[in-house]
Amino acid sequence: MGETRRRFDPEFRAGAVRIVRETGKPIAQVAKDLGINAGTLANWVQMDRLAREQDTNGGELAESEREELARLRRQRAEWAKERAELEMERDVLK
Repeated sequence: MGETRRRFDPEFRAGAVRIVRETGKPIAQVAKDLGINAGTLANWVQMDRLAREQDTNGGELAESEREELARLRRQRAEWAKERAELEMERDVLK
C-alpha cells in the first residue's frame, strides 16, 4: 500500500537548513546524508530564505507583495498536490 508521511520536528528542520546554509553543500547531498527527500529540504531552505528576507525588510510587506505571496503559496500547494498524485500514479505503474 502507501507509505505514511514522515513528520520532522522544527529542530530537525532548522538543523538541516543550517547545514545547507553554513556548509554550502548542495541540497541534494545534505538530503541524502540525512535520509530525507531533496525536494522537502529544498522547501525548508526556501521558507528559511523567505523568512530571512522578510526579517531584513522589517517584516512588513506591501499589499501587492502579500497578494503575490498568497497567490504563490496557493500555486505551490496545487503543484504539491499534483506532484503527489503523479507520484502515486507512477508508483502504481511500477
